[in-house]
Amino acid sequence: MDTSVLVVTILILTLFGYWMGRSRARLLAGGQHLSVLHSLPSYHGSYVALWCGLPALLLVAAWLVFEPAIIEYIVIEAIPGARALEPAQLSLLVADIRNLTSGNIVSREIDPALAAAGEHYLSLQYTSHAALIVVALSVAVYGFYLARKSQTRDFRARNRVETIVRIVMVVASTIAILTTVGIILSLIFETLRFFEKVSVNEFLFGLNWSPQTALRAEQVGSSGAFGAVPIFAGTFMITALAMLVAVPVGLLSAIYMSEYAGPRMRAVAKPILEVLAGIPTVVYGFFAALTVAPFFRQTGEAAGLMVSSESALAAGMVMGVMIIPFVSSLSDDVMNAVPQSLRDGAYALGATQSETIKQVIIPAALPGIVGAVLLATSRAIGETMIVVMAAGLAANLTANPLEAVTTVTVQIVTLLVGDQEFDSAKTLAAFALGLVLFIITLGLNMIALRVVRRYREKYD
Repeated sequence: MDTSVLVVTILILTLFGYWMGRSRARLLAGGQHLSVLHSLPSYHGSYVALWCGLPALLLVAAWLVFEPAIIEYIVIEAIPGARALEPAQLSLLVADIRNLTSGNIVSREIDPALAAAGEHYLSLQYTSHAALIVVALSVAVYGFYLARKSQTRDFRARNRVETIVRIVMVVASTIAILTTVGIILSLIFETLRFFEKVSVNEFLFGLNWSPQTALRAEQVGSSGAFGAVPIFAGTFMITALAMLVAVPVGLLSAIYMSEYAGPRMRAVAKPILEVLAGIPTVVYGFFAALTVAPFFRQTGEAAGLMVSSESALAAGMVMGVMIIPFVSSLSDDVMNAVPQSLRDGAYALGATQSETIKQVIIPAALPGIVGAVLLATSRAIGETMIVVMAAGLAANLTANPLEAVTTVTVQIVTLLVGDQEFDSAKTLAAFALGLVLFIITLGLNMIALRVVRRYREKYD
């Protein structure tokens, strides 16, 4: 039985447990009104379903996480002299065993010892999988039995279900927090390693970015300059150009759909506008590289301007079109959430529709609009594909949007593509760029929260 089939089987048992628990609760009522039960039948069914499915699914998840490491440990212990190998050689041996069992190419000739290890690996995998099926289904059935056995008229199923759900939500929140902390700590530790090789002043205030480091003394073309100012300048320029397109167009579109458009027009215009968010970014990149950039170049040449074939203007304009739905859709929702009583009060005082929008609706919806703009800004800062295809990879320090520039995310991808040595300043620079970008985004969030808090106090 495949793992996915096992999970589906457990889910089917869970649904069956819900139905059985709900049916038993109705039987416990004995034909009387359901008020004789402490909890509604749906809570009884949910309690049985949780005990049937949750422990079994947690067991499957934990088994799949720890199974590979345990099997590898057993296989390595069975190979004579394997523990005497260097860590790199041991990792290569484990990789060869995996490749051999999966039918891939191995890095050496298949000798009897390697073939025996592969057979042992497959045998352990088969035994582990069979044990997983038996144990998981047994846990599901036993949980179903215990939960159904505990059902009585006075059983506090609702309290138990709410407690279990609360615990699940706390665990999920804790995992999210720990994941965030782990990401931050990994960035910090790798950045500290980078700053052991490159000074902080050079990185934050240097004006030349050329992260090619020399692998040998006679190598040429490897300057090893890590001044990040041109990269962040390019990021801010393209983001600003994108927001100059997205914010006015998105906000005006939201105002029209919320306050002026009829129901029929709104039902057609909003889905069409939101289709822009579903277009893959690589399509926008092709559009920017093959249509928008040549158009700007030809227009600039006609006007006597020098426009690069890859420019910040082309990338920013297309990126702005891409993030219009982030501004328009969210702003439209928050404007529709403004109470109608505020509009009626403004009209009663003699305000026109445009005055009501400017002086009542937009100020009342400003926290949501700021959140929409912030989300769009974050989306623009993190975009990579459009910049690669339309703005290029050149780290130029310029304020001219007609020239080629690059962004932080593009450089991070460039630095981490292919086989890299994680002890070199070139690779570690990607973590430093990510940490600085994280700090900048965090600062934008704090500024936005202060703006939201100020206006929310005014209009609550």
